[in-house]
Amino acid sequence: MGVVYKQSVINTVILFIGFAIGGINILFLYTHFLDADYFGLITFLLSTATIILPALLFGMHNTVIKFYSSYTTKEEKDIFLTTSLFLPLVIIIPATLVGIFTYEQLSNWLSQKNPLIKNYTYLIFLIAIFMGYFELFYAWSKVQLKSVWGNLIKEVFARLCTSILLILVYFNQITDVQFIYAVVFVWGVRLFIMLFYALHLYKPKLTFRTPKDFKKIIDYSFYIILAGSAGFILLEIDKFMIPQIQKGISKVAYYSVGIYIASVVGIPARAMQQIATPITAKALNSNNLDEVKSLYKSSSLNQLLAGGLLFLLINLNVQDLYIIINKPEYSNGVLIVLLISIAKMFELAMGTNIAILANSKFYKIYFYLSLAMAISVILLNKWLINLYGNNGAALATLIVIVAFFIIRIFYVFLKFKMQPFTNKTAFIILLTAILFVIFYYLDFQINPYLNIILRTVTIGSIYLIISYKLKLSKEFNIFVNKFFKFPIPNK
Repeated sequence: MGVVYKQSVINTVILFIGFAIGGINILFLYTHFLDADYFGLITFLLSTATIILPALLFGMHNTVIKFYSSYTTKEEKDIFLTTSLFLPLVIIIPATLVGIFTYEQLSNWLSQKNPLIKNYTYLIFLIAIFMGYFELFYAWSKVQLKSVWGNLIKEVFARLCTSILLILVYFNQITDVQFIYAVVFVWGVRLFIMLFYALHLYKPKLTFRTPKDFKKIIDYSFYIILAGSAGFILLEIDKFMIPQIQKGISKVAYYSVGIYIASVVGIPARAMQQIATPITAKALNSNNLDEVKSLYKSSSLNQLLAGGLLFLLINLNVQDLYIIINKPEYSNGVLIVLLISIAKMFELAMGTNIAILANSKFYKIYFYLSLAMAISVILLNKWLINLYGNNGAALATLIVIVAFFIIRIFYVFLKFKMQPFTNKTAFIILLTAILFVIFYYLDFQINPYLNIILRTVTIGSIYLIISYKLKLSKEFNIFVNKFFKFPIPNK
């Protein structure tokens, strides 16, 4: 856990910095500087690009992590990485040609309810390519167990550039339309920075030969394309479907604010998975199930412990946060935040469950489960968005995540005889629930800024002190003892 924990801590700090910048963008700069329709438009473009990303990339960003550690010589690794670089072109080139000839029909379909989308449809494809190859080169660095720089570029760089662009919009240096194109340019720059860093870590010699186990690679990539697309559908389909079902693309902007606030709860998982996934893949390739089991339990426990605190801070301060935003049209997202936050807690509790499924010989079940999740969330979204609007989209996500959380946990237990929970898991859930109930009804009746500060300090102190005293996480106690130089060793 040394490498995992160290890089997870650094990645967590980076993610918090990135989310802080993103929070300023989403909650204040976008809402006050950019027209709501263009805010909704850029959200729609990025979400739709994310959905098609796995297909365009042929799943290579996951395939690299799965197979890289199985190659032992530099020649084998070079052949494999060359293949990962050029194989996506088998899809990208034909898709480009099809897109050119069917562009009018496709753009008309996407813009039926919201005509603003029509003139920007082609940007979806371009953004998806930029995103896809960024993830591929990021995977190249992950397999070298170097995830921090890539995480910095992914989480901080684009958001910081977006902040600058939004400020330029405010001072009338660029228009809303120019902002859309500038954001796409930033994603392209981000790709090339990641490319140079990946080559700095390991520069393969381009070798155009079929790698060993090529059939297995193709088979795995095919399933991962579908599973990855299905997985991104779960994450992004709500932002795609809202403008297809409801008139007014600005509604996507209102929804995305609530989603962003709630997504902070998922930071611990995103931080740990950057390094835990390639280590899980390597342990499975070497059949080291003890390491897989240990990482499974520790990742679940530590993610849930960190996520519990974030859940409390987000949901107990959200109403004051919306008061500070001071945009009534954005303020109907309190329930969205709660529903998505609960969904994130379930995801945190899974630990490395998805990494185990995706990188084991049972990876096909990952595809089937992801496909079932995608179909379920699409059907539920269509039903619940019509009934409850944006709140319905959040409810659909929660229902699907809870249902498949149970299925995934049970399946890994069935096949590997391991599960991520301990008695400390129950203590974390109970502590989070008790503090939520107590502070939900406690209103300090002061300025919203002071309200947030006072609640954060009070809740954070109580949560962390109790967690430390009860020794809910060995890694957390070691960190506290080392940071504060406590003489009492953790037992």
